[in-house]
Amino acid sequence: MVRRFRVLPLRSRLALLVATAVAVAVAGVAVASWVIVRAQLREQLDASLLAINPTEQVVATLNQQGCASGPARPGLEFANNLNATVQLVAADGSHCWVSGRTTLPVTLTDRQIAARQKENAVHDVTTTDGVAMRVYTFGVRTDDRNGQFFAMSVAKPLSDIDRPLSTLAWVLLLVGGVGVVGAGAAGLWVARTGLKPVDELTGAVEHIARTEDLTVRIPDEGEDEIARLSRSFNQMTAALASSRDRQAQLIADAGHELRTPLTSLRTNIELLARSEETGRAIPPADRRELLASVKAQMTELASLIGDLQELSRPEAAGPGPLQVVALHEIAGNALARARLRGPELRITAELEPWYVRSEPTALERAVVNVLDNAVKFSPPGGAVEVALRGGELTVRDHGPGIAEEDLPHVFDRFWRSPSARSLPGSGLGLSIVARTVGRAGGTAELRPAEPGPGTVAVLKLPGAPTPPPEVPEAKGA
Repeated sequence: MVRRFRVLPLRSRLALLVATAVAVAVAGVAVASWVIVRAQLREQLDASLLAINPTEQVVATLNQQGCASGPARPGLEFANNLNATVQLVAADGSHCWVSGRTTLPVTLTDRQIAARQKENAVHDVTTTDGVAMRVYTFGVRTDDRNGQFFAMSVAKPLSDIDRPLSTLAWVLLLVGGVGVVGAGAAGLWVARTGLKPVDELTGAVEHIARTEDLTVRIPDEGEDEIARLSRSFNQMTAALASSRDRQAQLIADAGHELRTPLTSLRTNIELLARSEETGRAIPPADRRELLASVKAQMTELASLIGDLQELSRPEAAGPGPLQVVALHEIAGNALARARLRGPELRITAELEPWYVRSEPTALERAVVNVLDNAVKFSPPGGAVEVALRGGELTVRDHGPGIAEEDLPHVFDRFWRSPSARSLPGSGLGLSIVARTVGRAGGTAELRPAEPGPGTVAVLKLPGAPTPPPEVPEAKGA
């Protein structure tokens, strides 16, 4: 049953749930109403029985005619007019003098009242002809010489309340059925109206899956859950479109960057191969220059491929687990590599201890990229100042600097300023810097040096708890 219910469309399930809820509520109200009305009708029936008090007439008739079974006495025809039955019961269980349309069965309660063991009682009985009766029995003493004591039973048929109750049950059933059907129809209409935005969303998703058109947008007016879902969907499609555009741009830029070294590499290799095929030897100096060029281009390709692999990682997945590392030690290692690449430069450093939470290899590569840029753009014999204070690593060079209009683009992938296009590099270094620093919770910035010329690169990284010092193991005796 549950499996079949889940197979139904959502609007059908909502309509069915609404109809079921209304049916349960209507059934509860109907049953409660029927029970309350039944209790009230029985109370009214009991009150009407208590109001019938033929004691004086019964006693008078008993004194005149005695207690004998037979037809109803003329003096008690009022009982028939009230649709009531009157009967006398002796302590031995014999009964007599019936007034009404039927004879009542004698019960233990009647004999107990006739024997003065009880004063009165109200109970239900069923006659020999199958009529259910409500009976009020009480004790009566005659005024004859023997002073005989009887139990007088006054009864009325329960059909007086069963017929109204039956009519009420049918009315409640009819009204409840109409209400349930109406609730189901209303639930279906509400489901269709409420799920219309979901249908639009479904249509948009199907359209995107069919055409891969990520420019589709759906209306998102309002502040309800459907509007929030629509806005989230629009944001998701916008993010997917942006991601696809960035991916296409990355492929195009990577192809453009790979074309130049590959073309140069192919040309050099073809020259070497032609020399071998034709037997025309290339002068040793030219051959060494060609081989050095091939090696440099292979190195550039390897570096470019490594940068592309780094940038191809998802933003949410870093290259490795974050751990507390010493930024001053990483900066010191990067400085050693930078001094090897720019031996003619004066590189000074002031590094205060600072610990951050990052991936060590990626962070060192980012710092190396920043220092490589400073070395690359510094004039021969120039100076590079490096400082680490309070979690802020600054690298200042004295090169030509970056134009004001180029500053917003320095961290874009494959972006290179006009003055740097003739220099080695892929334009991915600063993108990797920004991404690595961002993963560590910091920021990266480039700004013109003051006083100029030159550029200042600033990496701000939040601090992390200082790791405890390592305790050397005690040597055994």
